[in-house]
Amino acid sequence: MSAHRAVGLLLGVVADGLVGKPRRAAPSRPVAALPQAADALTGRIGSAGATTVVAASAVAAGMLIERAVGRRGLLRTLAVAAGTWSALGGARIAADGTELARDLENGDLDTARARISATDPRCTEDLDLPGLSRAAIEVVADQTSNAVVSPLVWGAVAGLPGILGARTVTLLGRRPSAAFDIGAGRSADPAARRLDEAANLVPARLTATLTTAAAPVVGGSARSAWQAWRRDTAAHPSPNAGRAEAAFAGALEIRLGGRTVYPGGVAELPVLGAGRNPDAGHVTRAVELSRVVGLCAVGVSAVLGAVSSFGGRRRR
Repeated sequence: MSAHRAVGLLLGVVADGLVGKPRRAAPSRPVAALPQAADALTGRIGSAGATTVVAASAVAAGMLIERAVGRRGLLRTLAVAAGTWSALGGARIAADGTELARDLENGDLDTARARISATDPRCTEDLDLPGLSRAAIEVVADQTSNAVVSPLVWGAVAGLPGILGARTVTLLGRRPSAAFDIGAGRSADPAARRLDEAANLVPARLTATLTTAAAPVVGGSARSAWQAWRRDTAAHPSPNAGRAEAAFAGALEIRLGGRTVYPGGVAELPVLGAGRNPDAGHVTRAVELSRVVGLCAVGVSAVLGAVSSFGGRRRR
């Protein structure tokens, strides 16, 4: 093992467009097809079996690729870079968030509703400007954790199998067919949800930590971010999403959470943060905060990758 893992992570981030202006239209990522593959298998082997097969296949693919490139440094670096690019969502978060903020600023609420519905299962038909702004910021915070920080952390500690495995279980746990049914009080695919929660347990807490540290960069409050994270997440039904969202709420000094309507019922989520209702300007600042958190995660992951590589050499 060498520092090629850390270099590959950095190259993958650059390829994703996280550093610099986000692309308006990004190429389709290979991992995007995995939820459809799981849905196709569900009818034959059940939801738990489909989740297990697809997730294991993603990890196995990463292991086979690493084995194929062997100790060839350049190929190993390129393999990690390609895997990182395939899993990261930093550019898409920035592009979608910027467009959402523009729609809200221009009063085009119908377009904003359509954009949010494309990435979040909540009902948006009756949401006003503050409600749409709240939804947009919650989406940005949650995706920053599971589509930026999580693949970077797993890539640093487990290489290509970690990147592909972590992103796969996140996509499987959040696909529409596995959505949590408020009325029934359970998920249609409990195995996928549990794997998603386990894979993002550490990345979600790192996201909250980095959000707290980065808050002053976007004119926010690190103290409020810390207080909201530690105070408001205990009652949140998700062990992961509530932490990122609470930290974003505190950092921007706004309120998130509260009553949320889903197709299966109404969820009375805890209020996160103690500030005022968000508006379009807060969506723009949330996108900026997401970028800063992503850059911080790149640095942390590069260090983790280098330390992991050094430790591997010492053991041999």
